[in-house]
Amino acid sequence: MGVPFFDLTRQYAALEDEIRPVVDEVLQTQRCIGGPFVTQLEQALAETVGVAHAVGVSSGTDALLLSLMALNLKPGDEVVTSPFTFFAPVGSIMRLGARPVFVDIEPEGFNLDASHIEDALGAKTRAVLPIHLFGQCAPMDQVMAAVQNAPGVAVIEDLAQALGASFEGRQAGSFGLAGCVSFFPTKNLGAAGDGGMVFTDDAAFYERLRLLARHGASPKYHHVEVGGNFRLDALQAAILSAKLPHLHSFCERRRAHAAYYNEALADLEGLKLPRHAPGHRPVYNQYVVRVADRARLIAHLEARGIGSAVYYPEPLHTQPALRELGYQRGDFPRAELACEQVLALPIFPELRDDEREAVADAVREALG
Repeated sequence: MGVPFFDLTRQYAALEDEIRPVVDEVLQTQRCIGGPFVTQLEQALAETVGVAHAVGVSSGTDALLLSLMALNLKPGDEVVTSPFTFFAPVGSIMRLGARPVFVDIEPEGFNLDASHIEDALGAKTRAVLPIHLFGQCAPMDQVMAAVQNAPGVAVIEDLAQALGASFEGRQAGSFGLAGCVSFFPTKNLGAAGDGGMVFTDDAAFYERLRLLARHGASPKYHHVEVGGNFRLDALQAAILSAKLPHLHSFCERRRAHAAYYNEALADLEGLKLPRHAPGHRPVYNQYVVRVADRARLIAHLEARGIGSAVYYPEPLHTQPALRELGYQRGDFPRAELACEQVLALPIFPELRDDEREAVADAVREALG
């Protein structure tokens, strides 16, 4: 039995009757920029995350960039973050002329090791940017404790993969000054293209986000700062609004798949399953295992038509684009080892029970 790594067509088929009317409404009214769908989505997701304000933006990357711009990040400033993640956080830091300062990941997990944050803080530190990787919150109690005696250091959360995840009863995106989410199609709440949002409880920061997202204009055509065009498209907002009532069921289905994998693969020698400490409630945007002989497992899955993916094959500190930072292989051994061992198995809300059983059977054949 072939099993896709991800199949977006299944979700659309299930929700087509809910999505098409709102898309038609945008096209018929031609309110393609801003409008009620954007406003309603911002309000609904702010309530979902448990914050006062939300600003819809053009992508998850632009959510990060806008948040750092709103901090007035300047060349020479530093931002503490993880070397094991997608390129967007570091790319956003570098685009503003600032410097990422990396902290290695947890010994048993994939998020940054918060016990080393204080050692990474310095006179030039302006922010700490934890990644809620693969749908599991970073240890936000330790992150917030690490900066409590560092005035002027903000926490900007990257919850691109973690909308719906929580830690100690609080939603990802509600801990720091800002939380940045992506609506890339394969995310827990996915658009039909790019989109993102910034969450914040800080009213002044919210106003600054709105200003910079619209070319720094207040009022229109009177530009008090140099911002950008970071608006969330109305068509994407309409599609997301139709999907939002299903977010809880999407997350619960992912958790059910993960629970099945956890049980079915628990006794396999040489396979490390994702783990989370008490207080964490992940959403499993990816289900990522560690395996020493990854190539063998991938080949076995491919032979049976089963998809898989490597998130991520190379750590950020060794990327050619970041050579100027001066990091070398060996600087962050946990992140480097993860890049050699991680493999994501199929997990999406519409994955069928028989398909996940086929995945588990194939993994057991390869390693059992």
